[in-house]
Amino acid sequence: MEHVDAATYWDTRYAEQPAASDPRPNARLVEMVSDLSPGDALDLGCGGGGDALWLAERGWRVTALDVSAVATSRLTELARARGLSDRITAEQHDARDSLPELRLDLVTAHYFHAPYEMDRSTILRSAAHLLRPGGRLLVVDHGSTAPWSWNQDPDVRYPTPEEVAAPMALSPERWTVERADSPRRTATGPDGSTAEVVDHVLVVRRDA
Repeated sequence: MEHVDAATYWDTRYAEQPAASDPRPNARLVEMVSDLSPGDALDLGCGGGGDALWLAERGWRVTALDVSAVATSRLTELARARGLSDRITAEQHDARDSLPELRLDLVTAHYFHAPYEMDRSTILRSAAHLLRPGGRLLVVDHGSTAPWSWNQDPDVRYPTPEEVAAPMALSPERWTVERADSPRRTATGPDGSTAEVVDHVLVVRRDA
């Protein structure tokens, strides 16, 4: 897709779907973050808001970004209804242009993809540099095509976690790759059906 207006594209996508009253967090976020001490987090591409709400309910202060104003306004309403307005700041923001100036303990980017040109490596690198020492960047990508995926191209290739990390060019003297693997799990689709899927998981810790 060329010359697409990202905000219009995602506003249309979200507006076509009813707002979720109880969006669920991504499974890998729960797996990786449950034992971490709460701090300041950035949710890149917050979508329905399940990750931001889950983090806030556990004491994290979350800045949730999405290019869609529909998504961020829905999350703002959910945060208010749950008494989490003081822990969640939902901002309509195109990460291709810039990122907010923040100091963070966690950056989470789950399935942070778009069907148009986006320099994802530069965005993730910029987000990683917002981390405090000891902070972590968690990137979770698709590693397989689910039956309900919008892209059913049989020739699609999913970059490995190592291939995601390489163009970010984070110095090994200042960064440690804590995890780079491709676990399987049983996922539930929008229609309630289930299927085994593969996630590509990358966790990078800032050391200095």
